[in-house]
Amino acid sequence: MANQFSLFKRRRFNAMFFTQFLGAFNDNVFKQALILVLTYTAASQLGVAVSILNNLAAMLFILPYFLFSALAGQLADKFEKAKLTRLIKLLEIVIMVLATIGFVFELYALLFVALFLMGTHSTFFGPIKYAYLPQAMKEDELVGANGLFQMGTSLAILLGMIVAGVLTQLPNALYWISAAVVVVALMGYAAARFIPMMPSVQPDLTINWNIFTTSFATIRYLYSLPFLFFIILGNSWFWFYGATFLTQTPEFSKVILFGDESVVIFLLTLFSVGVSIGSLLCKSLTKNQVSLKLLPFGIAGLSLFAIDLYFSLSALNIGATMANSGALLGIGQLASESGSIRVFADLFLLGFSGGLYIVPLYAAMQAYAPVSHRARIVGANNIFNAIFMVGSAIFAIVVLNIIHLTLPQLFLVTGIINVIFGLFLFKKLQQHVKNAKIQTHDDAITSV
Repeated sequence: MANQFSLFKRRRFNAMFFTQFLGAFNDNVFKQALILVLTYTAASQLGVAVSILNNLAAMLFILPYFLFSALAGQLADKFEKAKLTRLIKLLEIVIMVLATIGFVFELYALLFVALFLMGTHSTFFGPIKYAYLPQAMKEDELVGANGLFQMGTSLAILLGMIVAGVLTQLPNALYWISAAVVVVALMGYAAARFIPMMPSVQPDLTINWNIFTTSFATIRYLYSLPFLFFIILGNSWFWFYGATFLTQTPEFSKVILFGDESVVIFLLTLFSVGVSIGSLLCKSLTKNQVSLKLLPFGIAGLSLFAIDLYFSLSALNIGATMANSGALLGIGQLASESGSIRVFADLFLLGFSGGLYIVPLYAAMQAYAPVSHRARIVGANNIFNAIFMVGSAIFAIVVLNIIHLTLPQLFLVTGIINVIFGLFLFKKLQQHVKNAKIQTHDDAITSV
């Protein structure tokens, strides 16, 4: 484990790590703050339902992943990554200045434009950071670097949501939010200044600016590489799975656990810390090798603890306590309720299993992607991630509002589907991994 954290001593790792950490943190401070503003202020002022505004916000942030991921992959393959990152981080500062104007003057249309632009910023940065790692890391550092990146992303998302919640409670909250997002954007640019130069992998690439034909060509190319195609399906399933659970966390915290806002943050923290610990352990458990041997354990854990969450939530009997007090429960009060610790453990272990699941897949995607097309492979990954996340929302709506299952039953169904998908995925990966090794024999990971 010490060797893993020793990567922070190396500029080729720590500069990109803090650049991406600050970017993910800023994304979530801005998104969460905007959702809170829409929920508590804008909806009543505009006379529009909260659900419509929040769903519109979610759609605007994810739409750029559909539109621009393939183009972003081309740019990351053609141009030197450090310079490209600094340019994107300068754009983040401009976007956050626009957001500041939107917050201070309550220009909600401008805030939606800024949200779309932040989604675009994240879309163009994604292929750079994941194509950068195998180029900057030595082969035996790749799994550890991915584990740290996954840990950093999970914690950045969580901290961003918490900080947004705290800032919205302060006097002159919109000014605090505005200052925070601009300062963090400046810090992100400062971190990007330290990223070492990484040679372009395909400087002669001709950019196709037609986002639709580019996306189709990228997906078609990915489909010609079956191992990578199923790796990316596995990655995207993780986002489907995680979104299904995390999106429902506020509702089941209030409706089933009768918990207040602090309980929501606590449950998200349990899941995020679980992902972080599982991600960090991947390096030790795989002995620094790019390997899928942890994948069955991740799949099994994701199903086992989702199914157990159904039983643990179904066994709770907090309603009697609520009938007496009438007030929502804090973390300490909830922890004293019989069966609640089991719910907490399930959420932590779901996150832990997710870490064991996702890190080997990301490392394999980077290791087996052809060097000349690595960023475009990441772009295709982002397209599929966006599709699966939208699919998660549709799936939850169908299960909860059309079939009329309960939240615990949603978790049960998701866990059962995961067993089926997991067996299918592992079988396909085992079937194609040998061919993938042959294909990449002469296209080894570039190291420094």
